[in-house]
Amino acid sequence: MIAFVSGPVAALAPDTAVVQVGGIGMAVLCTPNTLSGLRVGQEAKLATSLVVREDSLTLYGFADDDERQVFELLQTASGVGPRLAQAMLAVHSPDALRRAVSTGDEKALTAVPGIGKKGAQKLLLELKDRLGEPIGSGTAAVPGPAGPGAAGWREQLHAALVGLGYAAREADEAVSAVAPQAEATVATGAVPQVGQLLRAALQTLNRAR
Repeated sequence: MIAFVSGPVAALAPDTAVVQVGGIGMAVLCTPNTLSGLRVGQEAKLATSLVVREDSLTLYGFADDDERQVFELLQTASGVGPRLAQAMLAVHSPDALRRAVSTGDEKALTAVPGIGKKGAQKLLLELKDRLGEPIGSGTAAVPGPAGPGAAGWREQLHAALVGLGYAAREADEAVSAVAPQAEATVATGAVPQVGQLLRAALQTLNRAR
């Protein structure tokens, strides 16, 4: 079991960070919110979960141990694999998922691509006694710099939406819908948080259904 990886970030892609560990580049699949806190050349420490399949070894990375634990607990529900568990954490923070399950919030779960009404009902039943109650403020905290840069949020957000299964046209429309929010953040001198923009973009896509 690889509990974490620590070292300089060698490369970043829309869904992957490459962390140099002892001269080896470890490719780690991460959510947009986790990736937004990383910078090439800077030190990073990611909690990790290794998923073993007959034909592959895939390392998933998280901002902290809590996010990793929720990722692994989600997969104890029938029909939830690592990709869907990661998509759930791309849309909701760990505490937001705990809150959704503890309050029976179907709408929160159906906001995740790939989860329909029946699937959400089933997950609420299966996860009710597994995730527990919210333990924090319900906002995802990512260590390090807060975002992909003032100009880079569009590409990263678009790639994240396509990675979640939306068509390029839908992703374009969602990016345009949240652009005023991102530009307002840039105007204050801050850097847009891709995780927050992703949640806002998914809300616009759900309303358009």
